[in-house]
Order: sequence, then C-alpha cells, then structure tokens
Amino acid sequence: MALWLNYTDSSIKSYLTMILLDDVRFFQILVKAGSMVAAARELNVSPPAITQRLQQIEAKHGVRLIDRSTRRMQLTDEGELMFEKGALICSEADALADLLAARSGVVTGHLRVSAPFGFSRRHLAPLVADFHIRHAALKISLSVADNPSLHDTGTADVTFHIGELQDSSMVAYRIAPNERLLCAAPRYVRRRGMPGAPEELAAHECITLRENNEDVSLWKFARGKASRHVRIEPALTSNDGDIVCQWALQGHGIIVRSEWDVADALKSGKLVRLLPDWELAPADVVALVPQRKGMSARVKAFLDFVNGHFAPQPPWRR
Repeated sequence: MALWLNYTDSSIKSYLTMILLDDVRFFQILVKAGSMVAAARELNVSPPAITQRLQQIEAKHGVRLIDRSTRRMQLTDEGELMFEKGALICSEADALADLLAARSGVVTGHLRVSAPFGFSRRHLAPLVADFHIRHAALKISLSVADNPSLHDTGTADVTFHIGELQDSSMVAYRIAPNERLLCAAPRYVRRRGMPGAPEELAAHECITLRENNEDVSLWKFARGKASRHVRIEPALTSNDGDIVCQWALQGHGIIVRSEWDVADALKSGKLVRLLPDWELAPADVVALVPQRKGMSARVKAFLDFVNGHFAPQPPWRR
C-alpha cells in the first residue's frame, strides 16, 4: 500500500510520497522499542530479521536511518525525519481505518496493552480474551512486567498502572478503586503478636515489594488528621508480588499489598488485616493512553468493556 502525500515542503515531498505504510509502521515500532532486541520481541521475530528489514528499507530509499556505530540507537537526520513524519502518516492511516470500521460497526486493527504481571494474570488476561471473542477481527497483544515503567511503555495503546501516578505525559482514566492493606498470616500474629500502633512495626518482621521506584521501606499511615511515617527494616524483599504474598501466607512477616491481591486471602482467613483503623495511601487502578487527538475505536471499545467489568464495584469488593 503506497501513500500519496501533499506536503508543501518540496525537499521532503519526493522522499515521502512513495514510502510503504508497512515500512513506516516498522520504523515507528523499532524507534519506540529502543533497540533491535526489544523490537524483535514486539514483532515476534528474531533480532537478525529486524536488522535485515531495516537494511532493506535503507537500501530502498538510499539513506541511512540509524547510526549503528554506537551502542545506543542513534537516529540520523533522515531517521529523525522518517520517525517524525511517519508518526503523522500512521496516525492518519489509523484514523481512516477507525472511521471505516465505525461505519461497519467492526472493531479492527491491533490493540497493544501493557500491565503489571500479577494484576494481568488475576484480572486482566481473562478480560482480554473475552474482548477478543467479541471482536474476532481485532488483534491484541498483552505485554506484562513485574515492575513496569511508565517511561518504557513502547508502542502500547493502553497501559494499566496501580499506585501513585507520578508525572506522565499520558492521559489517565480511573478504572477501579483499590486500597493498600497491612496484613499478615494468623501464625505470624500468634508468634509475634498483633501490633497496636504503626510505631510498633519497626520491631516486627516486614516484607516489602520493590515496585514503581517507590521508597518501599517507608510506610505512611493516616487516621483522620493524624499521620504516622514508619521506617521499617525489611526482613525479606522481592520484586515479585506473588513471592511476597507467599512469604506472608507462610507466616514470615507483615506485608502491605493491594486489596485486589489479598482480598480472597483475607476473606478465607489465610491472612488477617492489621491496624484496620489506620489507612495507607490508596492505589487505584488507572488506564493510561497517549495524548493523541481523539481516541481510536478499538481503545475506546476496550476501555468501555473493562469499565463495565469493574463497575459498580471491582471483583475484590464483591
């Protein structure tokens, strides 16, 4: 498919008028991924295949797009032009596809979703599969990570985030309420006793989860107008939420976890909530989308579907 463009700048018109849309999309993915290896994962091909495709595009247009003499990916002037103008081309092509799809009532294209591993496995992955059943013409990619970074979302159309949202250029949509809870296994409470105040936690065995670049050893509590900040010394630390919960269930210490993760264990009595009169900062579930003009039909349909599942109360509060 060739795109005929009508740019007023004649210096770039001849360069862009006959570029294949697939080449433009490939280069967008490559640059946003940040490396050949990451782009290969995104496209489910080998890194040599990425290099070969890039060389073919460069040979086709007689320019060098990426300077591969340095360790990091460095765009040439022509590469910068390809990326900048290519983003406009992809945006216009996607908008046209969405308009045509909306006329037919069919959701099409490729939806890329990024989310934390634990939340994806427990709550999001089944929704993605159900959404695909309803929209079989839509291709969906779900990328998960134990500790996703908002600055490394790649080409995601929707990024799910849980917890404090620091500065981000993306637009946030609140999906579901989620509290952080202090809890431990009954066997731990029998062994070490029930803490009566936040200050007592400094003398307890605590387990922390490293996530979102937060100061995980500083636990902040509030009760009405009163607040308490407690610096704990973690006995166990991991970057995997499932491991942290397993340690707590085995009676190894006290954890702070999202209610979406521990609600079932609390209901069954495998965990007990500690200091229920004191609140920790909430960690609402939000969906982040890039700041673009308008929202694609597939993203809007997916967010509406997800919201319908989590409203009026999310599963962990039912």
